[in-house]
Amino acid sequence: MSANIVRVAVTQAEPAWLDLAAGVAKTCELISEAAKNNAQLIAFPECWIPGYPCWIWARMLDVGLNIAYAKNSLRLGSPEMNQIRNCARDNEVAVSLSFSEKENHTLYIAQVMIGTDGEIKFHRRKMKPTHMERTIFGDASGECLSSVADLSFARVGSLACAEHIQPLLKYHTLSQQEDIHVAAWPTPYPHDGGDSSWFMTEEGMMGSSPFSEEFVTDFRFAAGSQTVSRTYAIESQTFVLHCSQILGASGIEKMKVSSAPPMTKPGGGCSAIFGPDGRRLTEPVESTTEDIIYGELPLDLITATKFFFDPVGHYSRPDLMSLQVCTKVKKMVREEEREPIHTVSEAQNDP
Repeated sequence: MSANIVRVAVTQAEPAWLDLAAGVAKTCELISEAAKNNAQLIAFPECWIPGYPCWIWARMLDVGLNIAYAKNSLRLGSPEMNQIRNCARDNEVAVSLSFSEKENHTLYIAQVMIGTDGEIKFHRRKMKPTHMERTIFGDASGECLSSVADLSFARVGSLACAEHIQPLLKYHTLSQQEDIHVAAWPTPYPHDGGDSSWFMTEEGMMGSSPFSEEFVTDFRFAAGSQTVSRTYAIESQTFVLHCSQILGASGIEKMKVSSAPPMTKPGGGCSAIFGPDGRRLTEPVESTTEDIIYGELPLDLITATKFFFDPVGHYSRPDLMSLQVCTKVKKMVREEEREPIHTVSEAQNDP
């Protein structure tokens, strides 16, 4: 593989819903498969382990599912995380993994970048869970700004879902000079014609499709968030790995959403790769089909595109506008160092 070409793998798969052990096993299977196909990087969708909690958009509270979800969420320093890290190392594949992170009794939407050596290059949490996600996930602190890693083949970063419409967060990520960006999404759903958010649906789909009208109608069930990812590619001049997960019959049954819109129908897969000028580089895969989408990324195309636009370089005006960030992780309990207190007797004994 040329030093200027990076081979990547973008997953479009169904999670092992609410099953931590099975989710880790499936993750390692996909990593090994990507390695056999000479991928240097594999990307997973938002909350891949233990699957995106689809029921939160149908009902505000489900105590039983909340407990099961927490029990099957992934801890950062756990044996399960070490198993994934070891798999990445053994296969010499970098892994962009999004998961529900459990710390004590709080859950976070988290992402890690695991290098080909199995080491975690960055760990971040979603800055602000979106809308109904706040019923089970907590806010991040300064760790949300740790979003880009310098790997052996490229600088790779990631954000989760609607973070791609956070202008200041995006600009900070751009400032870290990505080459490849992983846009991790859950299971997008069809627009219902009402007041629901349009950007999470397929109606913003770009261009024509080589498939039949029947397939296109079904594909629209899953792919709306691509517009946001494609916009990010144009704004950042990076290759964007748009990664989504499939909601199948088993997930619908386990999360009890068959009669509770919006996620009632199998589908959701809309994974794709976009170039730094916004063009789509891969063909669509049917929304219910599990697959790994491969792409060979010519990094020189980034340089060619940045000659036109570089919003954190020659196309910026820091004398007029700049961004101030706080990368410090705020803790609930902070101990302050104080001067030692001397007693009267101690003072009398001083020479």
